[in-house]
Amino acid sequence: MLSGSRPEWLTFDCYGTLIQWDEGLLAAVQAILAKYPGSNVDPETLIRIYDKYEHALEAERPHKSFRTVAGEGLRLAMDELNLRHSPGDIEILTGGISRMPPFPEVVPALAALKKLGFRLCIISNTDDEIIAGNVAQLGGHIDRVITAQQAGAYKPNREIFDYAHAALGIGRAEVVHICASPHLDLVAARDLGFRCIWIDRETGRQRPSDYQPDETFPALDPVPALFRNAAWAPM
Repeated sequence: MLSGSRPEWLTFDCYGTLIQWDEGLLAAVQAILAKYPGSNVDPETLIRIYDKYEHALEAERPHKSFRTVAGEGLRLAMDELNLRHSPGDIEILTGGISRMPPFPEVVPALAALKKLGFRLCIISNTDDEIIAGNVAQLGGHIDRVITAQQAGAYKPNREIFDYAHAALGIGRAEVVHICASPHLDLVAARDLGFRCIWIDRETGRQRPSDYQPDETFPALDPVPALFRNAAWAPM
């Protein structure tokens, strides 16, 4: 990766990479289930079934907003588990997403990358309104946010990455993507051929068996040192 040209832009997955997705989703689901005393369903089961529906809905055409996808996915998951639900549940979920905080090392790492002269962009499977609350917590270091709402497509569909690269005025060889999601981002990196760093936060998610990321780290903070030591990094 470091033998290639120095990227002007670094792109990031948001949820799970910069923002504490698993922890925040669990809290939101626990709050939803607490509305319906007597349920024997554990939060992890609801999350697993919700994820199944969310990914299926994101692949459908025409494109649906993430708020719609999340609402339909939650309703279908709760129906499958014979759980009561109400329209207000989706507000708990989407509002909870907006409030999810960054991982502890993220803001200092982003600041260090900015000091090295990189421009930073998020590419995320969400709506502009939902992600705004998360971006506000990232120290003002993010230069651009590209969402599925803007692109009309969800990762791993190449359309969202093609849209992002065109919006940034770069080719695939001129960017390094940094992500935690194997199912969404590593699949796209494999299929499209852009450079990629995997932040493996030991969630149990596995990379595709036929793809090896350019670098793998357990958190974001080693990334500035990697680029600082590269021949193309500014001194």
